[in-house]
Amino acid sequence: LYSRFFTKVLRDAGMLSFDEPFKRLLTQGMVLKDGSKMSKSKGNVVSPEEIIGKYGADTARLFILFAVPVDRDLDWSDEGVEGSFRFLKRVWRIIEIFENQIKAGADEYDIKALTPEEKELRHVLHVTLKKVTDDLGERFNFNTAISTIMELVNAFYKFQNNDKLNPGLAREVSVNLIKMLAPFVPHITEELWAELGFEGSVHQQKWPKYDEAATQKDEVEIVLQING
Repeated sequence: LYSRFFTKVLRDAGMLSFDEPFKRLLTQGMVLKDGSKMSKSKGNVVSPEEIIGKYGADTARLFILFAVPVDRDLDWSDEGVEGSFRFLKRVWRIIEIFENQIKAGADEYDIKALTPEEKELRHVLHVTLKKVTDDLGERFNFNTAISTIMELVNAFYKFQNNDKLNPGLAREVSVNLIKMLAPFVPHITEELWAELGFEGSVHQQKWPKYDEAATQKDEVEIVLQING
C-alpha cells in the first residue's frame, strides 16, 4: 500500500515515468500456531533463536518454504521442523557417501556407458531440474520445488551401497542438487560446496540447465515396462 502511494506521488511530481512499483507482487501468508495468528499478546510465538540454536537457520527456512505455498497461511508444526532437519541430514549424508566419486568425476563423461539404473537416476535429475526451474522462475511454487528435490534425494539414496556408481553421474547429481537447494538453504549448501573443493561461492554459480533429452523416457524402456 505505502509503496504504491509513494510511487504515485513521485509520478505526479514528474520524478518517475511509471505508474506502479511492481510488475508482479507476491503476498506471503500469515504464520499460525494452534489455529491463531502468532502474537506476543497471545503468547503463542515460537522463538527464532531457539529454532536456530537447535536446528539451524536452514531448517527453519526449509520448513517454512516447504510446508505450504508461500501465499497461504502456515500452521507451525514442531514435527514439520524435525522432518526438515532430517532431510538436510540425509542430503549431507548422501554427499558424504559419494564424496570420493564426486571429486574424481568429470563434468563431461560418457552417458552411454551408464547402466539402466544409472540412466534412470540421471532421468530423475533432469526431470527435477526442469520442474524446479519452472516452479521458481514462473510460478514461485517453492513447496513443490522442494518436494521434487526430495524425490531426487530419495532416488540418489538407492545407490548408497553402490560403490561402483559412475563418478561422472555422482558428480552431476550432487553438483546440481546443491545448486538447486542453495536458494532455500544457503548455509549448508555453501559448506557442502566448499567441502567438495569447488572454488568461489555456490551462490555465484550459474543456475543449472536441464538436458531435455534426459527428461524423456527411452521408448524401448517404456515398451519393456508395459510388457512387464
